[in-house]
Formats: sequence, structure tokens, C-alpha cells
Amino acid sequence: MQMGMGMNFRIKAFAIHLAGSATVLAIALGTLYVGWYHWPGWYLSGATTVIGVLAGVDLALGPMLTLVIANPRKPRLELRRDVGLIVAVQLAALAYGTLQLWHGRPLYYVFSENAISLVQAYDIEPPELALAQQQGAPWRPHWYSLPRWVFAPVPAGYKPSDGVLIAMPRYYQSWQSGLAALRRQLVVIGQSGFYTPPEKRRIEARMRDAGLSPQTRNALPLTGRYRPLVAVFDPNSLALLAIISAT
Repeated sequence: MQMGMGMNFRIKAFAIHLAGSATVLAIALGTLYVGWYHWPGWYLSGATTVIGVLAGVDLALGPMLTLVIANPRKPRLELRRDVGLIVAVQLAALAYGTLQLWHGRPLYYVFSENAISLVQAYDIEPPELALAQQQGAPWRPHWYSLPRWVFAPVPAGYKPSDGVLIAMPRYYQSWQSGLAALRRQLVVIGQSGFYTPPEKRRIEARMRDAGLSPQTRNALPLTGRYRPLVAVFDPNSLALLAIISAT
């Protein structure tokens, strides 16, 4: 009888801890996802690794430890102390993981030369950010900035040794101003050098399934931390029609 009551107590403590942990984690990750990491940001930024660690600590390790230490015969003060220590570790892990996601939040999808590239917050070096602020660059990031699609033409005299162009907000222009250049860079997916032959076959099949022509010059690589995605545009209006995975 006592064993059954003890197990019920542990399961109840586990369920309460799991529900609380899931609620806090959902609020934190949901806010980041809706604001910055919605598709394709979560994929291109590689955020799944950080999210996996957070889920492991907050949804598995924490509640499981509570299941182990919860005992109806344990003094309540001692039980509260033990659970409090577990929660403190969880909150520290959540704060660290959330901070990493914040610093790596997607800020721009930058079209430059022959591809569109994801630029995350930590890609922009402090000196570059300060320079953009000093020059009053209209597309410079603010702490509250949400992801934006912009154009970064190669400036006269630019050399690769000057830094990574796509991470220099002072050179950003509006997306619309780069449409003529984008049209010239559109390729037939089978002719792109960004993808392996198996990836090209998968992309072409997915384009056909979506009612898009893989034999038309309508594609541009969309790059980030993982394998490039494919941005498919209407060749006439240059409206973005689809973002397709190559994997």
C-alpha cells in the first residue's frame, strides 16, 4: 500500500514538473520561433542542435530527477530544496540556450552575387555594426529587428580581405533594388553548382510535385549553416514561390 502511494506521489510530482517545464520551454522557444526562427530560419541556422539540448535538459532530465528524488516520506523542506536545485539547473540551462538562440537569431536573407545567404546576429561584428550606425545605414539591425530580405551589391573597390560583404549592413539596399540582378542570376536547378546530383534529383521531383518547372531559370541557392535550400521564383514577377529542401 505504502509502495503504491509512494509511486503515485512520484508520478504526480513528475507530471507537475514536466508540465511546468514544457510550458516555460514552449513560451521561450515559441517566442523565438514566431519572431525569428520560422522556416527557413530554424533550418539554415542549425538551431535544432541547441533546441535538442534544451529539450533534453528541461523535458527529460529535470522531470526524471524529480521522479527519482520525490518521496512522500522525505521532509517537505528537504524535498522543496532538492526540487529547487533541479529547477535552478534547468533555468540556468534554459537561460544559456535562449541566450545562444538570441545571439544567433536570423536577421537577414541577403541576396548578393549568385546566392541568398542567411545572416545571423552574431555574424555582424561589433565594428561593422558601429560603422553602420555611424553612417545611418537604413538597413542596419536594431535589437528588435525581425528577419528582412535585402540586397547587397558588390561595392566598387571591394576586396574579400575587407570582410564578409553579406555581414556588412552599411552596404545593404532594399530587396526590390536587387530584383534586376536577381533575375540575371536565376538558374535551372540542374545547372547549379551548389548541389550534388542526388540533391538535384530530389529538388526537381519536389518542384514538380509543387507544380513548378525544374527546367526553367527560376532557382537560386539559399545558404546557411546547413546544406543549401532552394529559393524558387516566378521568372516574370520575381515573387518568391517556394523554398525547397535539397536533403
